[in-house]
Amino acid sequence: MAETMPFELVSPERRLAAGEAEMVTIPGAMGDLGAMPGHSPMLTTLRPGLLVVKGGAAAGEYFVTGGFAEVTPESGAAILAEEAVERKALTRDWFDARIATARAALEAAPAEGRQAAAMRLNDFETAASQLL
Repeated sequence: MAETMPFELVSPERRLAAGEAEMVTIPGAMGDLGAMPGHSPMLTTLRPGLLVVKGGAAAGEYFVTGGFAEVTPESGAAILAEEAVERKALTRDWFDARIATARAALEAAPAEGRQAAAMRLNDFETAASQLL
């Protein structure tokens, strides 16, 4: 039997998943990263992307729009998402609404925030093209 770690995914609305996982692929701000049992302590912000939980009772795929992830050897992976949706529930309308919001945020962003806003818009557009 493979080694597992605790995993929990919560958003402001609800707890989406909790249980044991063999590995969690996290869409970190600086790129995807894999967390496994015994992982070094880490805290990262999330970018819009697919969170993949492999093995164990919590296995599944979820799209997160942002938030934070904390990984420790003792408590496993805790994901605090601004918004999270099961992959199977994603629709073109759902993505179109988030893309429109991200585009409006880019247009309203001050000069020092334009790069981050452009990256967020790109993350949503890329995910929509890959996942739908």
